[in-house]
Amino acid sequence: MQLSTRHDVEMSADALFDSIADFDRLERMMVRGGAKVRRLEPSAGVPMAWDIQFNWRGRRRDMRMSVTRFDRPDAIEMTGVSDSFDVSMKGDVIALSRDRSRLILTVEVQPRTLKARLMLQTARLTRGSMERQFAQRVAGYVDGMINAKVA
Repeated sequence: MQLSTRHDVEMSADALFDSIADFDRLERMMVRGGAKVRRLEPSAGVPMAWDIQFNWRGRRRDMRMSVTRFDRPDAIEMTGVSDSFDVSMKGDVIALSRDRSRLILTVEVQPRTLKARLMLQTARLTRGSMERQFAQRVAGYVDGMINAKVA
């Protein structure tokens, strides 16, 4: 299942990329949402990774997320692996003008088990509302970064 959104902001592409690549802020956001986040030491081939524990659908989930591509100021990609799902996230930053840019964020979830496949199948029934909620959360996150930079 794939969710995608794009969001235009009054910010240079470099500043937008720096904002979405603010890993400390992402960690704090996840912790405020109830997740336990532990940053792993960089190892050979993996510049940054996290062990994340969170509750979803009444059950604790464990996931390891890692940065797989970091091309400043154009793109950032992350992959995550859990018992049930493989997750890939790709953020592309496009400069529309000197002070305006666009973030295109795509998240793809692949099931690893039959139970996960059934969960994704039922989630597809509410795809429209999931895409709207995803777009609102991304817009809120990006706009919150802009307001934090201004303040």
